[in-house]
Amino acid sequence: MQTDIGKKAAGEKAAEYIKPGMTVGLGTGSTAYYTILRIGELVRSGLDIKAVATSAQSEQLAIEQQIPLVDFEQVEKIDIDIDGADEADAQLQLIKGGGGALLREKIIAAASKEMLVVIDEKKLVKHLGKFPLPVEVTTFGWELTFKQLAALGAHPVLRLKDNNRFVTDNGNYILDCHYQKIHNAAALHAQLNNIPGVVENGLFLHYATRLIIGNADGSIREITHPYQAKTSF
Repeated sequence: MQTDIGKKAAGEKAAEYIKPGMTVGLGTGSTAYYTILRIGELVRSGLDIKAVATSAQSEQLAIEQQIPLVDFEQVEKIDIDIDGADEADAQLQLIKGGGGALLREKIIAAASKEMLVVIDEKKLVKHLGKFPLPVEVTTFGWELTFKQLAALGAHPVLRLKDNNRFVTDNGNYILDCHYQKIHNAAALHAQLNNIPGVVENGLFLHYATRLIIGNADGSIREITHPYQAKTSF
């Protein structure tokens, strides 16, 4: 795997926010990959943490890196969640789900005190929507859900992998919706999740507390959400 300097810089920077004793959410994707590698180095050097993974892919990488994973029934709180995004704006609104793990990612983000989002500079945008918005749907009656999305102007496309229907870790399908520009993310989020058959959508609107952006030259800049307080259990 060829090293992406911007992604590596952002991913490794996020690991600096982890403190001993924390329970950490491990994200999914090409930038979170570098975070997990760095956390593995820290753990092997003596950092005492516990972790939960947002996907089977991240879980396997964590095992390889000797990061101690715990079952959710053992988790009282998640101190910090570090994850990537397919698009992010300056208001820390995100589109996620390009890797297909959006439901698990959102469950862990919602349960975390803080969510650090690691991206390279190309994923910072003025307006969300150029990246197709993933919508996770049940396999039962997905064709009807597809038609409802199409009627709402979502221009859905069933995600395929190797010419077969892509199946998430939760056994669902993903419909990638093409909006080009999302004008009211909150209204769209509510509209999508109100459709029977939709399990979750890839808009992450009130979760991120810090955006860490890696540039091609290896430099970093950060954007902090103006509302630091985050609701969690």
